[in-house]
Amino acid sequence: MKITLNVWRQAGPKAPGRMVAYQLVGLSDHMSFLEMLDVLNEELFSRGEEAVAFDSDCREGICGMCGLVINGVAHGPERTTTCQLHLRSFKDGDTISVEPWRAHAFPIIKDLVVDRSALDRIIEAGGYISVNTGAAPDAHAVPVPKPYAERAFEAAACIGCGACVAACPNASAMLFTAAKITHLGMLPQGQPEREARVVDMLNRHDAEGFGGCQNIGECAAVCPKEIPLDVISQLNRDLSRSWFRGR
Repeated sequence: MKITLNVWRQAGPKAPGRMVAYQLVGLSDHMSFLEMLDVLNEELFSRGEEAVAFDSDCREGICGMCGLVINGVAHGPERTTTCQLHLRSFKDGDTISVEPWRAHAFPIIKDLVVDRSALDRIIEAGGYISVNTGAAPDAHAVPVPKPYAERAFEAAACIGCGACVAACPNASAMLFTAAKITHLGMLPQGQPEREARVVDMLNRHDAEGFGGCQNIGECAAVCPKEIPLDVISQLNRDLSRSWFRGR
């Protein structure tokens, strides 16, 4: 395959950025998108040029590190993580644009790498439970109704990649925040902090500079783990509950 890549290059957070075109030939359609970027960097290195900085870790669709905007779509044309996107999703001779996540709360570090620590700070604000440490409890000591367990597992699938933020016209992280709130809110262990959790996490969300949610649905459409949009409804119900109880 022959592919032309238009890649966003930016030396640092305050440096001006620009799109730079690179041509790659002899690619296999079995390659993953990140393997193609590896090939590009090997060629740049051999020419004495600076490699393109991009994030990756597990390359198994688990960690959420690899997020890129490909041809204007978070993670590209397939509903999967960037590391699980393969060149068979493109055609020989295609021109592909590759950009970082675009959001005020995700400042660019270099090239395609952005700082997503704002999501970590939302978790720190309330995405936890309080338990007494000690010996592990019996597996069936706290019964959880099956529908609640399934809902919790569904929300817990969120890997925090930030695609929801990149896809949202308002750069909102509401799907991410709602998934974390729903995950813990459906379990008995998450009840003591339930009202405080939603208020604290939403306050942190807004303080980090994420935009407001207008239920457009682009976030759920690109989520590689298929987190449903209705977790945001659960967040709103928990928020109303906290107001009713005077939290």
